[in-house]
Amino acid sequence: MAEIERLTVTLPAEMAALVRGAVDEGNYASSSEVIREALRDWKTKRAIQLHELEGLKADIDRGLTDLAEGRVQEFDPARIIERGRTLLAGRSRSA
Repeated sequence: MAEIERLTVTLPAEMAALVRGAVDEGNYASSSEVIREALRDWKTKRAIQLHELEGLKADIDRGLTDLAEGRVQEFDPARIIERGRTLLAGRSRSA
């Protein structure tokens, strides 16, 4: 069984009321269960954020490599708009 450690947590009154309400409504057996579930949800959300951040950093690294190796094009907003319209038109036909 996992080792249990007791912590004291201070919450704003509104959050404390939410925790007590969840217990009073019978959704949880104790305040600790509410907090544990909230922490599990936070852990999952944080893992997703870190994964997305890694992807963004990889995109930046690829972009910097492309720049360093001369694989760049002049910024052409008209070309980007046209490409967007083409992609959007393709989606509308397939929907």
